[in-house]
Amino acid sequence: MKKIDAIIRKSKYRAVKEALHGVGVNFFSYWDVTGIGNEKEGHVYRGISYSTSDIQRRYLSIVVNDDFADPTVKAIISSAGTGEVGDGKIFVSDVLESYRIRTGEKGGDTLK
Repeated sequence: MKKIDAIIRKSKYRAVKEALHGVGVNFFSYWDVTGIGNEKEGHVYRGISYSTSDIQRRYLSIVVNDDFADPTVKAIISSAGTGEVGDGKIFVSDVLESYRIRTGEKGGDTLK
């Protein structure tokens, strides 16, 4: 199993969610987060531009069986990308085990 953590633009969340559903990923968690990166967002108030280093993003946490990892990553990249600085990051790590609390079942079948 793989855990895929993705940090994306909030404006791209709907497109990413639809792309994930399109490849069969129907369960994941997400949070609204603030981070600091290479992109510098600016705000304009009364014609004056103010720069801030705090950037609003959406953090997705997805656990999939090994054979779903590549399609999941490709779905995120294709739907979240704009080609501009600040599109986000994806991190993939191994998951040793998973359990379904209701039944005590363990292993990859708990993700279905």
